[in-house]
Amino acid sequence: METKKLGKTDIIISAIGLGGMPLSLQTRPPRPQSIEVIHKALDLGVTLIDTADSYCQDESDKHHNEKLIAEALQKYKGDTSQVIVATKGGLMRHGGNWSRNGNPDHLRTTIHESYQALGGEKPIAVWQYHAPDSNYTIKEALTPAKEAIEQGLIRYVGVSNFSVEQIKQAREIVEIVSVQNQYNPWYREPEFDGVLEYCEEEGLTFLPWSPLGGSRRVSSLKDIPIIAQLAQEKAVSVYQIVLAWLLSKSPCVVPIPGASKTSSIEDSVKALAVKLSSEEIQRLESQLTR
Repeated sequence: METKKLGKTDIIISAIGLGGMPLSLQTRPPRPQSIEVIHKALDLGVTLIDTADSYCQDESDKHHNEKLIAEALQKYKGDTSQVIVATKGGLMRHGGNWSRNGNPDHLRTTIHESYQALGGEKPIAVWQYHAPDSNYTIKEALTPAKEAIEQGLIRYVGVSNFSVEQIKQAREIVEIVSVQNQYNPWYREPEFDGVLEYCEEEGLTFLPWSPLGGSRRVSSLKDIPIIAQLAQEKAVSVYQIVLAWLLSKSPCVVPIPGASKTSSIEDSVKALAVKLSSEEIQRLESQLTR
């Protein structure tokens, strides 16, 4: 497994992670299958698993994905000492819908709950503020994370859905090691809003969420002619082409594709062996929307 450093830390992570969200939403697979998916990822050398307190069906189901990952790690027969679980807090799931909640009191509570859900024995490796809430300043929202570091509940902090200016504000409050923003063939904003460039310059890990377009668009990848053509030329899947493209954009990029079947994470990891030439990247991007 190819590896990279997490931000400027000494932590080594796999160059492709596992996104846990599909294992806990309304279309979640049976629990034994979910654990099998996580175990397969570990077997393949994946050491970064991304989750969130809100990866669940609704508020009554909060922290489902974190508890699932903790159970899978506890049951895994191999070495899990190098596995990094990165979770998030700051989104709610009332009625299955997403909404932002940057209330510091809520964030203090959910950090403690995430700590317990993930085992309650060691600090959360990476806790990420899921999305800025305009009702609260970034300082107000990240102060609980800073406190949690001092309390030994969190080791490192990341942010998600942040602009460059918001990342700069966050770094004034607490050390930031990662940024998780949407990035895929349909949404290339990180290339143009300065976030990807900023992460590379500042040594921050960039984690593209929905790298394959999410559940609504992933099946449409085969309908993008250039992606289908490159996949045929290289005898690989369209998913591997997209992940290889994302990896080519910057050494700080670590995709976190979701998976609900073992075959999906197996396919994703194979993308590390796919290399796109500058000419192929140019061909691909010329046919993608900005």
